[in-house]
Amino acid sequence: MIQAEPTSSIQRIERNQREIIRRVIVRGCLKLESPTCLGSGDADSPTDMPLLRDSISQHALLTGSSIAGALRNYLWDYEHNYGARETRDDMAAYLFGAIRRDDDGDQSPLIVYDAISSTVPAIELRDGVKIESKTGTASDKAKYDLEVLVAGTKFSLQLELLINQQANQNKLLQGLAIALQGLEKGEISLGMKKRRGFGRCKVTEWQVWDFDLTNPQKCREWLKFDHWTPGFLENYSKTESIANALGVDLSKVDDKRDRLTLKATFSLDGSLLIRSGQASTDKAPDVVHLKSNGKPIVSGTSLAGVLRHRAERIVKTLQGTPSNGEPNLVKTLFGDVDEKSKTAQASRLIVHEAEINESHDMVQNRIAIDRFTGGAYHGALFNEQPVWGGENTKLTIELELHNPKAYEIGLLLLLLKDLWTGDLPVGGESSIGRGRLKGKEATVTHYQPGPQNKSWKITQGDQHLEIENPDELESFVKALVDEVSEEVAA
Repeated sequence: MIQAEPTSSIQRIERNQREIIRRVIVRGCLKLESPTCLGSGDADSPTDMPLLRDSISQHALLTGSSIAGALRNYLWDYEHNYGARETRDDMAAYLFGAIRRDDDGDQSPLIVYDAISSTVPAIELRDGVKIESKTGTASDKAKYDLEVLVAGTKFSLQLELLINQQANQNKLLQGLAIALQGLEKGEISLGMKKRRGFGRCKVTEWQVWDFDLTNPQKCREWLKFDHWTPGFLENYSKTESIANALGVDLSKVDDKRDRLTLKATFSLDGSLLIRSGQASTDKAPDVVHLKSNGKPIVSGTSLAGVLRHRAERIVKTLQGTPSNGEPNLVKTLFGDVDEKSKTAQASRLIVHEAEINESHDMVQNRIAIDRFTGGAYHGALFNEQPVWGGENTKLTIELELHNPKAYEIGLLLLLLKDLWTGDLPVGGESSIGRGRLKGKEATVTHYQPGPQNKSWKITQGDQHLEIENPDELESFVKALVDEVSEEVAA
């Protein structure tokens, strides 16, 4: 009888251990500067997109994965420009770990903790609807609502960078400083509808602790550190510059992003009404203008819809084909969803919300007229509360275009002209004169890699319009005409 040999030997598995020699802890207070939607995906909620909350405290929850994703995208765009393909040798991959298609990549050395709001946040309900381009009316079954956090909500951020013996410490700290500087400058947005004004945030103060684990004293300090108390710790200094706190010089790191910003200030000519789906009280008028934190606003979704519809009209007029579908030039600028091929592309134009300052409310009573009899329609009395402009009423519209082409800049300038002259009304009931704006001043700035930034300023004088370098702006409009002509010829 042959007996099998006992398998007493145990195979030894060798692992690549990370010999951590340094830990850097960063804390900051993140404050929302615009309404933010951090959706939970709960299908049982009465709203289409409810907020994500902590199950115990009911405070709003901002997950570490959302923060890390936003920081990674910002660092990647800063290093290579928008839309560039990511590789394993880049700063973003080195700090945040391997890219998806890299099976042999490393784990991220940066730990990003979940952030919980400092208080139970105030909630706003926003309604939205898809508008048909041909008819200008709401699409069937395309209305939705969502919960958003109000501007001013604060979150306590905490990140921890683990540096091992083989790591390039300067590269890691440099990447972390650039990414967090995006929060410091307010250039990173979080949550849904980031390209329509939601999710703007900013960090104004930081606390940084640097522990050298090769030093026994520093190692004991890290072990005794209060890791679990959120927010800033007392008796520790704060700083406004994350680069200085990390001891990193960013002057030699070039910003590779190519973007155009347009900032224009308008006054309100008459009244403006963007319907709010939620009344503040049960005694409110039938229709109330949209407000956020008690202040009247022009929402990014409404403004983007108005601009998109007018851009389509401009391009079709230049093409001479008013019956065709939406032009490709408009789709590539404002984004598109193809339901047949199930493909989509994000909007390259970011439209921010605009707050209306120094306005006042006034209720108007109206009634529908029976077209057959010419008399009042029975049971059709209703009242509205739009916002009205005065001498000091102002609103500032901000747009940002990624990777702008000359003809796209020309299209934005034509849209600005229509808003400036009141030819392009904003909001509802434009047929009775609402939503007309008057331009006061505007600044167009083209940020390019290196010292090549250009800026143009437009000011409305008492008698005429003052424009810096009008020939350069005219060249952009000419580029639009030439581009449309080439598409028609093709």
